[in-house]
Order: sequence, then structure tokens, then C-alpha cells
Amino acid sequence: MADPLSIIPASVLRNLADKLYEKRKNAALEIEGIVKQLALAGEHDKIAAVINLLTTEFTYSPQANHRKGGLIGLAAATVGLTTEASQHLEQIVPPVLNSFLDPDSRVRYYACEALYNIAKVVRGDFIIFFNKIFDALCKLSADSDASVQSAAHLLDRLVKDIVTESDQFSIEEFIPLLRERMNVLNPYVRQFLVGWITVLDSVPDIDMLGFLPDFLDGLFNMLSDSSHEIRQQADCALSEFLQEIKNSPNVDYGRMAEILVQRAGSSDEFTRLTAITWINEFVKLGGDQLVPYYADILGAILPCISDKEEKIRVVARETNEELRAIRADPAEGFDIGAILSIARRELTNEWEATRIEALHWIATLLARHRAEVISYLNEIFGSLLSALSDPSDEVVLLVLEVHACIAKDDQHFRHLVIYLVHNFRNDRMLLEKRGALIVRRLCVLLDAERVFREFSTILEGEDDLDFASTMVQALNLILLTSVELAELRALLKQSLVNSSGKDLFVSLYSSWCHSSMATISLCLLAQAYHHASSVIQSLGEEDINVKFLVQLDKLIRLLETPIFAYLRLQLLEPGKHTWLLKTLYGLLMLLPQQSAAFKILRTRLKTVPSSSFSNDLKRTSSGSPCSQILQITEDSNRNKDAANIYNAINFPSRLQQFEHMQHRHRMHAKIQLQSRNSTSSTWSQEMQRSEESRRPSPLPDLSCSPSRSYWSIPGQSQH
Repeated sequence: MADPLSIIPASVLRNLADKLYEKRKNAALEIEGIVKQLALAGEHDKIAAVINLLTTEFTYSPQANHRKGGLIGLAAATVGLTTEASQHLEQIVPPVLNSFLDPDSRVRYYACEALYNIAKVVRGDFIIFFNKIFDALCKLSADSDASVQSAAHLLDRLVKDIVTESDQFSIEEFIPLLRERMNVLNPYVRQFLVGWITVLDSVPDIDMLGFLPDFLDGLFNMLSDSSHEIRQQADCALSEFLQEIKNSPNVDYGRMAEILVQRAGSSDEFTRLTAITWINEFVKLGGDQLVPYYADILGAILPCISDKEEKIRVVARETNEELRAIRADPAEGFDIGAILSIARRELTNEWEATRIEALHWIATLLARHRAEVISYLNEIFGSLLSALSDPSDEVVLLVLEVHACIAKDDQHFRHLVIYLVHNFRNDRMLLEKRGALIVRRLCVLLDAERVFREFSTILEGEDDLDFASTMVQALNLILLTSVELAELRALLKQSLVNSSGKDLFVSLYSSWCHSSMATISLCLLAQAYHHASSVIQSLGEEDINVKFLVQLDKLIRLLETPIFAYLRLQLLEPGKHTWLLKTLYGLLMLLPQQSAAFKILRTRLKTVPSSSFSNDLKRTSSGSPCSQILQITEDSNRNKDAANIYNAINFPSRLQQFEHMQHRHRMHAKIQLQSRNSTSSTWSQEMQRSEESRRPSPLPDLSCSPSRSYWSIPGQSQH
């Protein structure tokens, strides 16, 4: 290699390292002229020697002024080379790029200036160094020195112009570099990156949309930046990309959907809104591509339905409806299990609106893919059952609809009723506040008779007798008062003349025995007045307690409602309905005379025509029980078939069943009372022992007779 010292005068080299900028600039101009002459002569070896000298002796020098001189010298050499500069770029550019990391801010500034001048000369040939230049500019955009930042911005604009003109730019090589930096938090770097994304996207020959999944997450990350300008720039870039997606036939929706799902859960409101807006468009545009991602998308949408921001709620609801309207098939990759898993998870969401939509999804899947949903029932059934305790009435009603759809199968129906009984047993407040709502809705959605029969079957064998009594009383009140159960009451009224009514009466009676008042109510509803009277006569003094009187008070008030209008009308014919009168008088005798219920019932009975009542009562009080039953039946119905059906109900056996159940309740009450008394007694004894242990022992009584103990037993009287 030629000797550069023989090519460049020593005075020029001295001035190139001078601390004064003007001297360095003049030296650079001389180097430019020398290199130009060498280029015209084709002496590229000498040019290479000059560049090597400028690199090793100047740009890599420990002296800052030398490094400054070396940078301006390299730029001057490039200008001197003009069109032939591309031959020496491998020598010229690396030392300049290295200077961007210089600890001296002025050196970094001159590095920007040098590279700017070099780029103006070589233009498109510059592209081979693009990734390294981009990396350097990315760092300089956040430089601590304002002048360096300003110089870097000028260089950045020039490089952008060169790239947009070049046909040698490789987007494939650039994207990994961009992706690495997209999550940088520095605001200057973020502005720099968004600027490059916007510029490259504007170039027709560069397909930035195809690489959008690589930097989409980073753009969304910038939407929550503290700088309004950065948020605005990121939003503009995203809006432009979304418009391109709408107009493009080939879009990779899947990868982007995964990013959007994550961003829809962002703590930043603007990020959530943008993400849910994108998801909304994807659901409309994505088609088959999005089928495998429906569960993830649903997982993002459902929480947003309850978002505190109204705009997000509106878009989320619209998206949810769009998604639910799509009839995807499991054969297409539609994952029913994953959708159910998301819906089950959202059943415990703190917001009611989200829980409601989760239930709508389960109901929709049941309607469209019942067999597949049933196959996942073990995974979701527990959550559905737990949702019956939801604080929202609307949620509970929807849960019951889902359960009713599932309960078309007997196995699941019984499981549901068993769980309800279990829940009511463990949560008495649930029974008190929601019991009527749940039972009534089930009766609407499923067959009311089926529901009540199942409850009765389960409660008949209930071990917790207190709960069984409470539950039966609740069911009895629902039966007597609910509009939804009018047909069931009508069927029970036919118990003595209709086999279906008889079967229902017998089915309910087995568990209604847990409550004497419920049993009497059932008999009054079934018009089995003779048996009602027998039940009343069988009651002992232990049965007539405060709870009984409270229930009796409720019954008396119910007798005045439209439901029992038929019963009150029957009182117009006391001769035909003697046992009804006897039953009502029996109830009257059980009520305290000062109670409101006593006055209500007595007032009603005073209106009964009394001409033949005494004679009828005497007549029905004599004779065998069998003849009495037949006589009343004949008087009431005048129908031989009805009498046969009436006889088909084994009322003596029913009475024994009632008495046996009431005996169990009495024994249970006694055991509970003994247990409480025992506990109370033990507690009193322990308290007494504790008091005595703290009491000081008495002094010896020296006057007592020798035959007595010298010391008294603690606590025993000495008199």
C-alpha cells in the first residue's frame, strides 16, 4: 500500500488535528482535492492508503480533536471520490459508525455530520449499511446532548429519503431489528421507531402489512405512553394499518388476534378501546381464519362488556353479538370445550353484565351443539350449580334456563334438584330470598309436576328434619300462591276424582308430612276434608308450638285469597261439605282467641248457613269411618267412579305415615332440647366450679363437736 504521508502534506495533517474547527475544515478541503485528483488518475491504492490513515491515526485516536479531524477528513474524501465512492465505503463508513458511540458529544455530533455528507454523495449505495445506521440512529435519537439529537434528526430524514428511493432495501432483514426495539420505553426512541414504521408503510414496494404481527404489540404498547404526541403517532399508525387490513385480501389474522386479546385486558383505557375496536373488525373480516381463536377472542370480549368506559362496552357488546351470530362447526376447528371454559371462568366475574353474557354463550352452544356441550358437562356443571347462588336475579333466571335445557335428561334433572336441596340446606338465606324465584322458574321451564314430584322424593328421605320441615313449608307456599302453578293446583283439586291428581297427591303427601300445616294445606287443596280433619285431630300438644301457629296464621290468611275461592263457595252448602266445616272449626279451636287469624276465620264461619249444619255434623260424627267417607263422597260428587278413586287413596295409611313422621320430628326436638339443656347444665357447673375455685377456704370452726370434721367442705354451710 502506498505511503499516505507522501500523498498528504504534513501541514495538512497537523491542521486536521487542530483544535480550531476552521483549520480542520480547511485541511479537509485540501484532502478532498487530493482524493479527487487521485480518483481521476485511477490511483485507488493511494486513496485506500489515505482513508486508512484517516481511520487509524485520526478516528481511532485517543485525542478528541484527532477524532473530529478524522471524521471530517473521511467525509471530504467521500466528496472527492464522488461517483467512485462506493468502492471505498467498506473503509469509510465503519469508523464513522463507531464514532456514534464516542464519549465526547462533539465527536458524536461530527460523526452525524460526516455520515450525512457521505450519504448525500453515495445515496442508494448506502443501503448495504442500513441496519447498522438504523441501530446507530436509534441510539442517537435518545442522546443526552440536544445538538447531537438535532444532527441525528437531520441525518435520519436523509436516510429515510434514500430508503424510499432505493430498490435495494431489504424489509426482511430490517424487521428483526425493528422488533427488538419496539418495547423500548424511551420516548425519543419511540418517536423514532413510529416515524420509520410510517415512512416504510408509505412506500408502495414495501409490504409492511405482511410484517405487522412482528411490531403490532409494540405499537399498542405506545398507546399508553405518557407523551400525548407518541400516543397520537402510534394511534395514527394503527389506524392506517387497520384501513389497509380492510382493503387487503391477504391478512394474517391469527397472529395479530393473539396480540389483540392480550391488549384488550390492558389497564390503559385507550389501549383497551383500540384493541377491542380491532377485534371487532377482525370478527367481521377474519372469517375461517379466526375460528381457532374464537375462545381467546371471547375471553377478551366478555370482561370488556362490563368496562367502566361506555365506548368500550358498546364495541364489546357489538363484537360479542357478531361472534355469537357466526355458526362455526367443530369440524372447522371451532373449539367448543375452550369456549365453555371461557364462559365458565367468566361466571365468577365480579360484574353482572359479563356473567349474563357468559350464560348466553352456554345457552347458545347448548342450542346448537347439545351433544358436544353435554360431553363437557362434568367440567361446567359445578360452576353452573354454584351460579344459582348469584346475587343477581337476572343471572339466576338465566342459569335456570341453562339448567332446564340440560335437565331434559332425567339424570341431570335429578342432579340439579339434589343440588338445589343441598344448597338450600346449607344456605337458609338463599332459600328464604331466592327459593321461590328458583322453584317457580324451574316450574315454567320444566314440567311443574315433575319438579314438585322430584323435590318431594328427595325431601321424603331428608335426614335434617328441621330443614325438611322448612323446605316443605316453602314449597307449600309456592304451590298455594304462584301463578305459574295454577295448573298443578287444578290437578290437585281433582285428587278425589282423577287418577293423575290422586298420584300427585300421594307423591307430595310423603314429604309434606314433614310439616303438619303443609299437610293440612295439601288436603284442603285436594278437597280431602275428612282426612284434613283427621290430621288435625291427631295433633298433640307438642305439635302446637309457635312455629305451628305462625304457619296456621299464614294458612288462614291464604284461605281468604282467590286461590281458595272454591273452598269458601263450598261453605254455602254445609250439608255437602260437613268435613270441611269440621276442619275449619278444628283450626279455629287451635288458634288463640285474641289472634287476628282467629277473628278472620271466625268471621268467615259466621257467614256459613247454619240451618242443617248441626244435624249434618251429628250424622257424620256417628257410624264407621268407611261409611262416613263414602257418604261424604256421595254427597259431594254423586259419582260412583269418584268414590272408587277416593277409596284408592289409602287415607288410614296416609294418616299413619303422617303420624310416624311427626313422631320423628317430636323425638328430634326432644333430643335437641336435651342436648341444649345438657350443654347449658355443663356450662353452669363449670362456671360454678370456677367461682368456687376462686372463693377462699373458710377458717376452721374450733367450737364444733369432736365428732365433726375439723375442716369444712369448701362451700358447705357451717350452720
